[in-house]
Amino acid sequence: MEHATFIIGSYVLTFGSIATYIAWFLRRSRAIDKFLDEKDKPWT
Repeated sequence: MEHATFIIGSYVLTFGSIATYIAWFLRRSRAIDKFLDEKDKPWT
């Protein structure tokens, strides 16, 4: 239990960073989507 604070903090930092990146990526994707034509979206 001596290193539990470091380990838990590392997990919180890692998953928090990943969640922040996903949120940024989704917001950016939605913003760019407004400027694209339908023909430029082959996935739809």
